[in-house]
Amino acid sequence: MQVPSDDLPIGMKTERIPKKPLSMPTLVIQLTLLALGAITLYSLYVLDTGDVGLDEGLRTMLANFQLMFTEAHFKHFTWSEALYAVGVTIGLALLTTVIGAALALLLGLLAARNLTNGTVSYLIKSGVAFIRAVPTVLWVLIFAVSAGLGSVAAVLGMAFHSVGYLIKAYSESFEEMDEGVIEALRGSGANWWQIVFQAVLPSSMSYLVSWTFVRFEINFAAAIAMGAAAGAGGIGFDMFMAGNYYLDLREVGTITYFILAFAIGLEMFATRWKARIN
Repeated sequence: MQVPSDDLPIGMKTERIPKKPLSMPTLVIQLTLLALGAITLYSLYVLDTGDVGLDEGLRTMLANFQLMFTEAHFKHFTWSEALYAVGVTIGLALLTTVIGAALALLLGLLAARNLTNGTVSYLIKSGVAFIRAVPTVLWVLIFAVSAGLGSVAAVLGMAFHSVGYLIKAYSESFEEMDEGVIEALRGSGANWWQIVFQAVLPSSMSYLVSWTFVRFEINFAAAIAMGAAAGAGGIGFDMFMAGNYYLDLREVGTITYFILAFAIGLEMFATRWKARIN
């Protein structure tokens, strides 16, 4: 039985939560979501699937997955060649991450509002916002026009996007530092470099390592795609050849197992290292 709020003791009376009026930003967001939903439903309705029905497509997809992952085999390359291809892909991801992290560390310090003036911070953040807005594959294709298809274009494009990504991550980590510590060091006569090396970097090290590992995982996935799209080599190129040239789904399954094994090992290593640093 529900007791009316007026009959409750004075200290136990409930209060109604006032409803917030519908603001213009909320209305715009709701209308945008409704428009996107309507466009999605209309697209699904007018989508031309030819003579392939939904049931047939699902059965074919499941049959291909079963073929890939239950009958995986080597045919066009050996175990040693597969391991070498994985090493090439890891090398591409590691190189682009190291280059991006080194450049982003300095620019991230300059982009942090609590370590520099507002004009410099705004200019850097505006520039990296444009870099992040362009996908990695498009940067690789842009550099491929001048450097040609291959590992050079892949490294330049992936490193360029990594810089934009890590500058935002690093600068936000630096801005979360206690402002009182920085003001105390400035008051004691410490210069900018002393503040960075004695306070900012030590307190933000765990965040820097975490974001760098996240970017390394992203670059590893991008290196797989760039191996096929930009001819950068590695396990991605082997997957492209197996799936589009040899038409061998079983070999694609084997390559997928190699990629999953490394991704799981990388996650375990990153978790343990971050725990040790913390």
